[in-house]
Amino acid sequence: MIRYTLVRGALLVAGLLVSSVIIFLTLRVFPGDVAQLIAGTQASPAEVEALRESLGLNRPLPAQYAEWIGGLFRGDLGTSLISGASVGEELAQKAQVTVPLGILSLLIAVLIAVPFGILAALQRGRRTGTALSVGAQALAAVPVVWAGMMLIVVFSVWLGWLPPQGFPRTGWSTPGKALESLLLPALTIGIVEGAMLMRFVRSATLQAAGQDFVRTAAAKGLTRTRALISHGIPAVGLSIVTVLGLQVAGIIVGSVVIEQLFTLPGIGRMLVTDVGTRDLIKVQSELLVLTGFVLVVGFVVDLVHRAIDPRQREA
Repeated sequence: MIRYTLVRGALLVAGLLVSSVIIFLTLRVFPGDVAQLIAGTQASPAEVEALRESLGLNRPLPAQYAEWIGGLFRGDLGTSLISGASVGEELAQKAQVTVPLGILSLLIAVLIAVPFGILAALQRGRRTGTALSVGAQALAAVPVVWAGMMLIVVFSVWLGWLPPQGFPRTGWSTPGKALESLLLPALTIGIVEGAMLMRFVRSATLQAAGQDFVRTAAAKGLTRTRALISHGIPAVGLSIVTVLGLQVAGIIVGSVVIEQLFTLPGIGRMLVTDVGTRDLIKVQSELLVLTGFVLVVGFVVDLVHRAIDPRQREA
């Protein structure tokens, strides 16, 4: 297990380094000049060039990359070219919105997918199972923006239960209001992601129902449902753990869009704003942090899967 962890850790670091190179070079291909944007349209070419030199934008790309990566190894994510603020401090502040939103969205997705996915498998061929399967197919195809707009209409405009947009200025010092403002965005992401996960849970449960150990338990006197719940569901749990790692990536992508729709001051909304202003240092650090989070989740899922699956340990 220690050797496996070290190997996976080395692959994680290599993945982060490759991602950093791709992110860095991709952002340099984008059109636009941050120095011209800061200086304004009335600035002369000489003034723009002087600003570009003061910001270090005219240096060779390898030197810019080395400085950025060197700062990351020291825990320094850089300084915004536009505001001059610390990127790390801004990310930590915005994460107070994005991280709870992601956790709440994942929790809602699991609470939807696991029970309804298992029920759809147990009721296969019946009206309930068919209705659940069709519903999951339909919800999985719904664009997350459209789902968010419909939830705003229902729960904010019609019922008036939840705020349609925004996040309290007091932040988590008023936890009730903060949580209330995240419910609709989390429901939006959780319902769509939960529908996708539910389809997988249903397929995994049906696959487990055809395994020899489930059939043997049924042959010993257990009903098909009890045999599946007692012996098949634990096997399904191994597959669910793997897919949850993939769901995290979907939730991160959904958060970028949803934070815009619900005007939440999170990392996703900050990223969109920084891309528009060509704040290269912030954008590349934000993208690398999000990429690193996805890679770390995959790393943890691999370790958990190996720890709880004896077949992998034997292999």
